[in-house]
Amino acid sequence: MCSGLTTSNYTELAELYQKYKDQGLEILAFPCNQFNGQEPGTNEEIENFVCTRFKAEYPIFSKVDVNGSDAAPLYKYLKSVKGDEIEWNFGKFLVDKDGKLVERYAPTTTPLTFENDIKKVLGVA
Repeated sequence: MCSGLTTSNYTELAELYQKYKDQGLEILAFPCNQFNGQEPGTNEEIENFVCTRFKAEYPIFSKVDVNGSDAAPLYKYLKSVKGDEIEWNFGKFLVDKDGKLVERYAPTTTPLTFENDIKKVLGVA
């Protein structure tokens, strides 16, 4: 049921959230089924899967389109700043507390590899 990216991303996102939520880290997850049918479940099924299996305590929003004319406004904005189409699920964006896009990470970039970037944005030594 899990793709190669699912386990590493959800596990590491949950770890980072636990570590930095008290310093202001927020993680917003937006499932998308535009990539080879990788998110076929209902919104409730996806949320239950992520929260139960991976202990996610951050918000799992309803499925959205991230590419094309029906792309969610958030993704239209993010792509306008840090270019091009979203290539696959688990594309990640680091945004500061003022809503400024700091960095974009590829789906294959695991969250723990940019922990130092998160710490900089949070002002954590």
